[in-house]
Amino acid sequence: MRISKKNKRYSILILLIILVVIAFPIIHLLKTKWGEIDRHSVLPARHVDDASMLNLTKVDSIIAIPADRQAIENQLTQILRYADAKGLKVALAGARHSMGGHTMYPGGIVLNMLPYNHMQLDTIDNILSIGSGALWTDAIQYLDRFDRSIAVMQAFSSFSIGGSLSVNGHGWQKNSPPLVSSVVSFTLMNAQGRVLHCSREKNTELFHHVLGGYGLFGIILDVKLNVVDNRALKYHYINLAPEHYTAYYKKYILDNPKVDLVFGRLRVSNKNFMEEATLNYFEQVSEPPVQLSLQKKNIEETKRLIFRGSVNSEYGKRLRWDLETSSAIPARLLTFTRNEIMDSQVSLIENKDTTSTDLLHEYFIPERNFMNFIQDIKPLLIKSKLDLLNITIRAVNRDHDAYLNYAREDVFGFVLLFNQKKTAQQETDMQNLTNLLVDAALKNEGTYYLPYRLHIAKEKMRKVYPQADSFFRTKLKYDPSELFNNKFYMHYK
Repeated sequence: MRISKKNKRYSILILLIILVVIAFPIIHLLKTKWGEIDRHSVLPARHVDDASMLNLTKVDSIIAIPADRQAIENQLTQILRYADAKGLKVALAGARHSMGGHTMYPGGIVLNMLPYNHMQLDTIDNILSIGSGALWTDAIQYLDRFDRSIAVMQAFSSFSIGGSLSVNGHGWQKNSPPLVSSVVSFTLMNAQGRVLHCSREKNTELFHHVLGGYGLFGIILDVKLNVVDNRALKYHYINLAPEHYTAYYKKYILDNPKVDLVFGRLRVSNKNFMEEATLNYFEQVSEPPVQLSLQKKNIEETKRLIFRGSVNSEYGKRLRWDLETSSAIPARLLTFTRNEIMDSQVSLIENKDTTSTDLLHEYFIPERNFMNFIQDIKPLLIKSKLDLLNITIRAVNRDHDAYLNYAREDVFGFVLLFNQKKTAQQETDMQNLTNLLVDAALKNEGTYYLPYRLHIAKEKMRKVYPQADSFFRTKLKYDPSELFNNKFYMHYK
């Protein structure tokens, strides 16, 4: 049967349209890749910074502590005596992802805790003993050998154990308070050089103040954490309007005992800005997980380019949303281990543009004000000149452990990620926007997270954290000479 010229032209046209549709995203991602310069800044001698790259600070010295348990106690005792005798302050640093000067003090001593990373698993009681300098990715890979997994952990595994406990990070594990809830106990070297065992039964005041205490009470050394089984999980998601989010969360998440990990997202493209949401969750299954290790690097780089392609690009933001909400995404058909999912590196969203930085905000809002908060911040974000890259939603259960807690009831955490140029104007714009967003959180009986830029004044911080003055008085009780110090403490005490 002969094909008519008209049908041929029609077929060619359809083929061209398909090629264009496929070519546009590929060209966009290639342009993103070609526009990057993989160049890491080299800090001047005796200077430190954090992940924001906006806190360059000159210090007296940077000391990497030893890995050996006995050696670390001897060295740290000598360092604290030396610092006290010389009138120097001591700041503690891990992976340096806190962005408000929490890991540095001008002219002080910075202790790099990363070398202290030992691990040992008690397979009977399911308790992991681990050095505070270890990264979560190290812990996950170690536990994988025993078919165990971290009980509660934040979304990225690139951070240190001690750093995460010091900021009281929260995870995306269903029905979970912040990660300090999974801490059984820890040892702490105090300002006098004594090593104390802290738990809910022993040195309880210190236990509750050190967790979420931003390194102000001493040096966390050895930590005991609860662990769980490394389960097989399958991904599911629901597209929905934001006003239906909490109802669907109750129906599909809280009432489903198989759900393990869960998060939500709000659309951030100009088209339908914050008018669409997704509820994403991983459900326990009995089928064996797929092995993706051989292709993992290629998959991760593609994900990173899709994310970086959304910076200052309406097309890129739409493309990312469309790809993540497509019913054809391969992840819907695969089964993963819990450890595979949780071992997600911050390199997945790495910014290689040296003229800009990515900054996080987090706001914790009770369910009754969920939509009110969205409606209050939407015009603020539309008006802002800052580039909003992402809004993730995570449920966080009430925190009964950290004294300086942000989840005083069950809340939904709104995690906002911005790309900010390293200019004075954008820094001012960010400070103004942050204050407006904190005001919106206060209006809706919520709180904001303290590990980020120090853009909130002392008075407003105390409106959100009325326990702050008592917290700082307790710090002086245990450290009257303020030996442990950082820019966060300087700003808020």
